[in-house]
Amino acid sequence: MPVDNEIYNEARDIWWSEDQPLNSIRTALNPARIEYFTRVFRERGIDLAGKEVVDIGCGGGLFAEELARMGAHVVGVDPSQTSLQTARSHAEASALSIEYREGTGERLPLPDASVDVACCVDVLEHVTDLDQVLAETARVLRPGGLYVFDTINRTRLSRLVMIKLFQDWRLTAWMPPNLHDWNQFITPDELRAALSRNNLPCRDVVGIGPSVKPPTLIRLMRQLRKGRLSYAAFGRKAQFVVTKDLRVAYAGYALKPV
Repeated sequence: MPVDNEIYNEARDIWWSEDQPLNSIRTALNPARIEYFTRVFRERGIDLAGKEVVDIGCGGGLFAEELARMGAHVVGVDPSQTSLQTARSHAEASALSIEYREGTGERLPLPDASVDVACCVDVLEHVTDLDQVLAETARVLRPGGLYVFDTINRTRLSRLVMIKLFQDWRLTAWMPPNLHDWNQFITPDELRAALSRNNLPCRDVVGIGPSVKPPTLIRLMRQLRKGRLSYAAFGRKAQFVVTKDLRVAYAGYALKPV
């Protein structure tokens, strides 16, 4: 089944409410992303304070707010007006200054060479034209600019975990139906090649995975299905970490040449 991106246009708050599935992104995935990306910033000598940063496919602002708290001037771009309104409202309530603009990764509403850092998390596996998204990212980055990303690998294990366990099987499914399509997942080699084609040579790739063992993860999913855990609590208990295993999800970075 194709990816159903219409979920992001639902009128209710699907991002920040702790009883909504996408809130688990904040509690489960963001800690691993922040750990890895912060290490990349440090190793590259980048202080985000005052830097111009774009969050491509920002959704309801779960990651944009993390960047803003690091002192960055953040522009969040997303095609969903509904998600953008949620993001604006939450940023205002949190006293964070973030600019949100409607747009797609294939056509970013930003001038050439206007940002220092581009972020793209939970997005590349949803787009229809990967090369166009990367070409646009390279266009808006300044020479020497940093591109950080994460996405999902296309392997037998990712089919089992992300599709069967998380979406399809009645006893364990907790993600919205058709949130992901295994055929749109991207192998690291495919992404490295696409980055290279678009003047963004990849410098590093790491794995991202749950901190708990498979039996514990399945037990937590069963508790979630039975209403014994909120999505936010599930994310905290299954919190993802940086690993060497790329078989399900991975993160990395690329640099635009000077």
